[in-house]
Amino acid sequence: MSVKQAMLALLEEGPRYGYQLRAQFEHRTGATWPLNVGQVYTTLSRLERDGLVEAAGADASGHVYYRVTDAGRAEVTAWFATPVSRTSPPRDELAIKLAMAVTVPGVDVRAVVQAQRTATIRAMQDYTRLKARSGTDDPHELAWLLVLDSLVFAAEAEIRWLDHCESRLARVAAERTDAAPVPGLSVTATTEGVRR
Repeated sequence: MSVKQAMLALLEEGPRYGYQLRAQFEHRTGATWPLNVGQVYTTLSRLERDGLVEAAGADASGHVYYRVTDAGRAEVTAWFATPVSRTSPPRDELAIKLAMAVTVPGVDVRAVVQAQRTATIRAMQDYTRLKARSGTDDPHELAWLLVLDSLVFAAEAEIRWLDHCESRLARVAAERTDAAPVPGLSVTATTEGVRR
């Protein structure tokens, strides 16, 4: 997640101090990706070091306000104009878990897939309920709705991928039954799918 660019984008609206940036980030993303206030201040220090923000004074409580510099504005403009790279995908815990499950003896891969499918469907239902309660009159609500849409579509894609994994595992197990068995994979019954 690009906290650095998000902080710069928020500062384009005007000077803020760290806690305000954290609160705005979480408000606009529905606290989907909570930020530690220490992370915000560390990011602000780096942005200041790199000339992308500068201190803009302090209030009576001692909160140091930061404002974006021209270089920071250029960074935000470039961020919004540049597509998110897909050449170096982030680690996917579920993909790693299933890759390990099919190679570690004694793991019921079908149970792993089923448990994840159930949890993902439940999460998708929760996201859908949250969407139903949100409005679009406020731009911040619209931002939250876009985040929710992303979560719903990601959950839908994950469910489709899990279905695909289950089909592939069943196909491989059936092929191996005809040839040489894959250690740990077997077809118990068509209604039960693949078991390890």
